[in-house]
Amino acid sequence: MPDYLDDLRLAHVLADAADAATTARFKALDLKVETKPDMTPVSEADKAAEELIRGQLQRARPRDAILGEEYGVEGTGPRRWVIDPIDGTKNYVRGVPVWATLIALMEAGEGGYQPVVGVVSAPALGRRWWAAKGHGAFTGRSLTSATRMHVSRVSKLADASFAYSSLSGWEEQGRLNGFLDLTREVWRTRAYGDFWPYMMVAEGSVDLCAEPELSLWDMAATAIVVTEAGGTFTGLDGRPGPHSGNAAASNGLLHDELLGYLNQRY
Repeated sequence: MPDYLDDLRLAHVLADAADAATTARFKALDLKVETKPDMTPVSEADKAAEELIRGQLQRARPRDAILGEEYGVEGTGPRRWVIDPIDGTKNYVRGVPVWATLIALMEAGEGGYQPVVGVVSAPALGRRWWAAKGHGAFTGRSLTSATRMHVSRVSKLADASFAYSSLSGWEEQGRLNGFLDLTREVWRTRAYGDFWPYMMVAEGSVDLCAEPELSLWDMAATAIVVTEAGGTFTGLDGRPGPHSGNAAASNGLLHDELLGYLNQRY
């Protein structure tokens, strides 16, 4: 089996470059922000970070395809880099430090492309998380200064911490009652949002998290970090991986109960 460590090292180099670009414009008074056709914001920093990553990938991995949030897909083949230049753009443009660059490598296999490398870098928080298939999940400042992560062993909902982003998406999908039922069963809820709750699941500080509507670039990197930390990452339909358009992540022990509540419809 390939060890993917060269690809992981490259992903760290890409994240370093993106961090430098995004932090330089964070809280800038002249930051330019536009509205995309789906009515979500995009800043000049989103575009610049993705262009930077694409340029480095084209030099370092010219045979690999690239899929990014801002500029779509380029190239074909069994290996595809998936990029979200700033996950949490709404936070970024308002000066909230909870945002990250997500970089994943996906490889063609049974059931389609699956993530084999993931880096989640949140420079305003001073945090980075990463994983490569078969090598575990880690957090730290660098590859040589890192701590291995493991999900929690909490096995009862009454003892579990559940993280989410917002209520509106659950209501739009007719899942709000099941979602609220779950919040009443667990020990604690917090709306951290975006990439962060998935990283806390991987670290073992949160036991469950879910979002009702996501894109592949939101999930590819977080999915492998969670699974390499020993957790479970699926869609709300229970399909493993980042392909369902939504996500549920857990320590694995509570996953069936999580999906049961979130699939209740009234």
